Amino acid sequence: MGWREHTHDETYSDTETEARLAAELPHWYLENGWIRRKYKTSGWKSTLMVVNTIGHLAEAAFHHPDLSVSYAFVIVKLMNHAAKGITNKDFELARKIEDVIQWQPGKTEGGSLTGTPDDPRFKYLKYD
Repeated sequence: MGWREHTHDETYSDTETEARLAAELPHWYLENGWIRRKYKTSGWKSTLMVVNTIGHLAEAAFHHPDLSVSYAFVIVKLMNHAAKGITNKDFELARKIEDVIQWQPGKTEGGSLTGTPDDPRFKYLKYD
């Protein structure tokens, strides 16, 4: 079965999960039953902004990741506890988190927003 045929609570095999991550979320990986991503930040204030952003997205989606938080990074871990595995909910929230955290106005799109200046005083994230 291809991943596009999965229902919202149907779990993915490890092979299916790894294939979908490679195709859609190349900075995420499967480890110990969770899909994971490490976001590197420039320090504590940036880390807290990343955590709060993920918190908002998770609450709006009503699907909550586990987070490991340190001075200059945040690790996001997703797994559907009710289904006891990786489901479409995990991939969809991972995609939303990725899109929002990695958003770089001025570099990825046109418009009036220029994004964070390339200046050490304004470092925020270590973008991929």
